[in-house]
Amino acid sequence: MNWNSHQFIWLDWVIITVGILAIAWAVWRSVQKDKRLQKGADSEDYLFGKGEPWYIIGAAIFAANIGSEHLVGLAGTGAKAGVGMAHWEMQGWMILILGWLFVPFYQLMNNKLGKIITMPDFLKNRYTPATGSWLSIITLIAYVLTKVSVTAFTGGIFMQSLLGLPFWYGAIGLIVITGFFTIFGGMKGVMTLSAIQTPILIIGSFLVLFLGLSALGGGSIADGWTAMIDYSKTLNVGADGVAYGTNHMFHFETGDPLYDDYPGFWVFIGASIIGLWYWATDQHIVQRVLGQRKGESSDVVMKRARRGTIAAGYFKLLPVFMFLIPGMIAAALAARPDSGFTLDNPDTAFGSMVKFVLPAGVKGIVTIGFISALIASLAAFFNSCATLFTEDFYKPNFKGRTEETYVLVGRIATVVVVILGIVWIPVMMSLGSLYDYLQGIQSLLAPAMVAVFVLGIFSKKITPKAGETGMIVGFAIGMVRLLTNIFTSSGKDVMSGRLWESTAWFWQTNWLIFEIWLLVFIMLMMVVVSLFTEKPTAKQIEFITFTDDYKTLVRKSWNKWDVIASLGVVIFCALFYWYFW
Repeated sequence: MNWNSHQFIWLDWVIITVGILAIAWAVWRSVQKDKRLQKGADSEDYLFGKGEPWYIIGAAIFAANIGSEHLVGLAGTGAKAGVGMAHWEMQGWMILILGWLFVPFYQLMNNKLGKIITMPDFLKNRYTPATGSWLSIITLIAYVLTKVSVTAFTGGIFMQSLLGLPFWYGAIGLIVITGFFTIFGGMKGVMTLSAIQTPILIIGSFLVLFLGLSALGGGSIADGWTAMIDYSKTLNVGADGVAYGTNHMFHFETGDPLYDDYPGFWVFIGASIIGLWYWATDQHIVQRVLGQRKGESSDVVMKRARRGTIAAGYFKLLPVFMFLIPGMIAAALAARPDSGFTLDNPDTAFGSMVKFVLPAGVKGIVTIGFISALIASLAAFFNSCATLFTEDFYKPNFKGRTEETYVLVGRIATVVVVILGIVWIPVMMSLGSLYDYLQGIQSLLAPAMVAVFVLGIFSKKITPKAGETGMIVGFAIGMVRLLTNIFTSSGKDVMSGRLWESTAWFWQTNWLIFEIWLLVFIMLMMVVVSLFTEKPTAKQIEFITFTDDYKTLVRKSWNKWDVIASLGVVIFCALFYWYFW
């Protein structure tokens, strides 16, 4: 048997088959056990949750963040453009903002509402019911534009590069399998699958990293790293004939071909805006932090949540080495005629590396983890979509229906979102590389979210109408910019006509600079609207106001070791920026 085969052999297929059956059995047992435990549990138990230990919270945040876009998009971007996209991955320091600044506010609201809050709950109580509803609408649209379409696309690419399946077979097949999994497994199934796939994903990715460096360095990992860096310095040649390189995160020269994607310090500010939205205000992340046992004090909850975010900060340092660097290795290997490695499409970099560097049998084990990650990622969105539509739209307008009806409506809503996501894939493919597209979409959604949440929490003068206006106008401007991106190839096409020429400042502005100015505009608009609209009620102000007793609880929730551990995350991030400056 050829253990070093660069293709899947019978052993890999046997392992994949047995592994999938074993995982299905484990998930089924976990779901059945959970159903037995739920019998006799009251609603209060359900609302307040279990309150997981800090290290489980940290791992859960990490697992929630790692999706299919990393397997395909991040590795593909590494192969194509080097470490520039690391700005969006080196966000460990940003997760600390969730733990240190936002968690105390969220816990305060939990206490006042008597339940674990959702992000629409916050907006409805701080601003207006319409503001919370708009958040739900924007979230559903975001699922179409990013989550479903991106996951289906990456699933198709990954199955094509790894297993040789036609693209659409892999994409549609992944959706069908996930649909059955969601129906029978539910959220418990998602959590169980995430727990299984996370260690496989981490170990498998680092095997690809080290074995890839060894292959590039002729058996030496250190020599492989040097060879990768040296090769990246020869790339990214401008019109002036200068090789600007892909081994650095900041691109300051306008002649640099990557300047438009990573323009100087603007890229750091733009990535931070997206990071603040995702890590501090996205329900997908926040719900993993907040959990409280009955009778548990707030300082204990905040301590656990903060330490969970610190742990997640360290975990967040890993994806660059798990996915982006292997993409750079793939590009360097493909450039060597004697390596035997070929790379026709950057988006297939990671799957191709798995086949090339991993020995027989290990390929099968790692593939199981990757397939599980794809299914878990998509299933989580299916569950969220069904819950969001049913709870925020259908139930308030159609009260008194049976639970079976609510479940059916949720599934129908999910099917509609999935269909729209699939239809969107061809448009998405025309808007640049996968990870660039994903961050570009998020740059249009993040400013409104950041402005509404940050001003709503930290300013008592922002009025309810200002919050609602900021959400609607910010989202509308973002969608108009998206339409212009479609018609102008993200501002690269030469457009003729009076309308296009007079609005060039809008559709031609660099996407990161546009994001920053959009955030500034929304914040200023909210301040102005607040001057002419009804002030927040005393109840709304009280909703975000810390009492002296609560401030004492906040201070009790941390000690010097929390500070030291947090500084460690910041130092690691700073060292990475220094090395890849």
